Amino acid sequence: MTPAVPKKYLHDKLVLLLASANIFLAFLCAALVFLRLNFGQGAEGYIVEYRSNLGISAFKVGGVEGMLGFAVFAAGLAILNVLLSIRMYNIRRELSLSILAAGILLLLLATIVSNALMALH
Repeated sequence: MTPAVPKKYLHDKLVLLLASANIFLAFLCAALVFLRLNFGQGAEGYIVEYRSNLGISAFKVGGVEGMLGFAVFAAGLAILNVLLSIRMYNIRRELSLSILAAGILLLLLATIVSNALMALH
């Protein structure tokens, strides 16, 4: 049940720029995760969490599926942002733009965090 895309939405250059940036950042995050994964490595070889309040045992180790979660999160977030933006465009253009801008921020943070965790590997 995909909402009908308003004609003005497809002609709005700022909306298309932000939507393109969302899709590019999602692809970048997923590609960086996939390129840095070693599927031949043991099941418990990746640091997937950092809890600063735990002291010495602040790093939580997990498997490949923990890191693949970043790629799934990035793809899901980009799809959800674009669909929400399409639905909100008829109601208010500025809300649609802010949804896309917030998505860019979240995708940047997801890319930074996933790369930081992969660097600790």
